[in-house]
Amino acid sequence: MLLTRAVGLLAILAAPVLQGQELAIELDASKTRIDFVLSDVLHTVRGAFRLKAGHVAFDPSTGVITGDVIVDAASGRSGSATRDRRMTRDILEVQRYPEIRFTPHNIAGTVSMSSTSKVEVAGSFMIHGQAHEITIPMQVQASPGEITATGRFIVPYVAWGMKNPSNFLLKVNDKVEIDLTAVGHPER
Repeated sequence: MLLTRAVGLLAILAAPVLQGQELAIELDASKTRIDFVLSDVLHTVRGAFRLKAGHVAFDPSTGVITGDVIVDAASGRSGSATRDRRMTRDILEVQRYPEIRFTPHNIAGTVSMSSTSKVEVAGSFMIHGQAHEITIPMQVQASPGEITATGRFIVPYVAWGMKNPSNFLLKVNDKVEIDLTAVGHPER
């Protein structure tokens, strides 16, 4: 009984120290989802990309975050093989730009290890050979052994130099919506 109380007291006393330490997270490619939505006049196209690799580390006391989230650009699937070939070959040009990469550099807000947190993650979004600064509002849920971060952001792909797949019959939006659910495991 005395040992249990001592361990509990030690955990309570150590909690502020642990919160000030850098937290590293290895993303789980099998659980992480990168979904996209592209609208056209007649319908909405939904699809997904696969995470290739991801690792982030942040210091809750300073807001500094580092790492990389790397997406396999050739993995995009929308349910139509013809559309997917065109997307990877003509729009994303995966033979020249095989990866889409987000490199975070700042996190605004506090991540709680015991409840849901709302933060904003700013960083460099590299797509089609060009880096663009973006800020992604995210909701973070921490549980023992797993952290899940969800966020939604817009990629103005035409403004960023990629081709618009519209033609005389089909008019698609020049922006694509990305829904991210990143699941990772903390490492101290």
